[in-house]
Amino acid sequence: MTQYLDFEKPLAEIEGKAEELRALARSNEEMDITDEARALDKKAAGMLEDLYGSLTPWRKCQVARHPERPHCKDYIEALFTEFTPLAGDRNFADDLAVMGGLARFNDTPVVVIGHEKGNDTKSRIERNFGMARPEGYRKAVRLMELADKFNLPVVTIVDTPGAYPGKGAEERGQSEAIARSTEKCLQIGVPLISVIVGEGGSGGAVAFATANSVAMLEHSVYSVITPEGCASILWKDSEKMREAAEQMRLTANELKTLGVIDRIIPEPMGGAHRHAEESINAVGKSIEAMLKELDGKDGKTLVKERRTKFLEMGRKGLAA
Repeated sequence: MTQYLDFEKPLAEIEGKAEELRALARSNEEMDITDEARALDKKAAGMLEDLYGSLTPWRKCQVARHPERPHCKDYIEALFTEFTPLAGDRNFADDLAVMGGLARFNDTPVVVIGHEKGNDTKSRIERNFGMARPEGYRKAVRLMELADKFNLPVVTIVDTPGAYPGKGAEERGQSEAIARSTEKCLQIGVPLISVIVGEGGSGGAVAFATANSVAMLEHSVYSVITPEGCASILWKDSEKMREAAEQMRLTANELKTLGVIDRIIPEPMGGAHRHAEESINAVGKSIEAMLKELDGKDGKTLVKERRTKFLEMGRKGLAA
């Protein structure tokens, strides 16, 4: 069953009534409720279109966090072949919040790295809800160095509320690890592309998304802090997250205008969580297009273009 967000409650009622009618029809073959169910389906489809046609920034945050959205593991399993996971940072431990390894994309050898949130209670705890510790970012650095050595393109899949802020993580150098990962993104002489598929939170996302080309799913978000965190700092009230989301410019459309990202991947009506396979295929086509754009460029050019792109950020405004 679909998990409904709070703003989808009216939709849930209509779809629930349609399902109740179908259940009655299945229990009584003489009952014909085809017209009634079809009318409810039509009404639900119209309501879904209205809801998702004008999502506010805060509602986009809610959609981006939906537990049924495809996660990194789903994208790797569907889009990549011969995936060979590589574990550990060769220093402290293996961070399960970060997946990474060698794979083939359309038969091209690549290195793929991403945040994994998990899809049930057990896996979410194991994956720390996609919040990486220092060893996760150091694992990513190791994999990027491997890609650079063997001239393999790097694909990163971003979906994290942010780096883990725990005491142990800070003691092991969380900020330094994030900085090293961001630095390595700017140094490697191979194509580096990134796709934000859910939440792109803080430096934890930037550490993977300092790429030649950055794409976002239509209802994903990318920001320096969560709306709740922003509201707590600015207004001492986390309940003002709606106002914070409006001011933070965290949606794909606004970030494309600002030049922070390069392309937006449309989502099916109702979001990626309702049509996972279609969304995964759209991401695959976008990855293919971005790799094709960078194909044939030498390492020096790739590094120069990547560095120039980020140095020039902030010159575009929303008022233009």
